[in-house]
Amino acid sequence: MQRRVWLKLGVASAAVLAVAGGTLALWPGPATGSRLSPAARPVMQAVGAAVLEGSLPAEGAARTAALAGLLARLDDLVAGLPPHAQRELAQLLQLLGTAPGRRWLAGVDAPWPEASITQVQAGLQGMRTSRLTLRRQAYQALHDLVAGAYFADPATWAQLGYPGPRSL
Repeated sequence: MQRRVWLKLGVASAAVLAVAGGTLALWPGPATGSRLSPAARPVMQAVGAAVLEGSLPAEGAARTAALAGLLARLDDLVAGLPPHAQRELAQLLQLLGTAPGRRWLAGVDAPWPEASITQVQAGLQGMRTSRLTLRRQAYQALHDLVAGAYFADPATWAQLGYPGPRSL
C-alpha cells in the first residue's frame, strides 16, 4: 500500500472510533442513581435465571417473584458499591445491553428477553473459560453479583443448608 492510502485509512478509522465511542458515552447507562436502569434489568434477569437455574422455583408465579426479588436485591447491592465500582458495573451492563456487546462479550445472539436459559448459560460458560481476562472478569462479576444478591435473602438459605445466624 502507498503511504497516502495508509494515512486515509488511519484518519477514517480514527473518525469511526471517535463517533462510536462518543455515541456509546452519550448513551444513558444502565445504572442510574446507584440503581439498575430499565435497560440493565433484562440483562440481569436473563443472567440471574441462567446462573440460578435449579435454585429458582420451577413454577411461573413463584419464579417471577423470585426474579423480581433478585432484581430488588441487586438494586440494593449496587447502591452499596463504591462509586468507582458502580461506574464499572454500569459500563459492563451498558456494553452487554448493546447487540454487538452482547454478541462479543457474552456470545448471546438473541436479545436478552428472548434468549433461552441454555443460550445464556452457554454464553456465560464461554465467558468463564475465555482466554481473554476481560471476559473472565465480566463473568465473575455477573456471577458473584447474582449469587450474592439471591442468597442474601433468608428464604433461600435452606437451599444452602444454612440455618441462619446464631443468636448470641
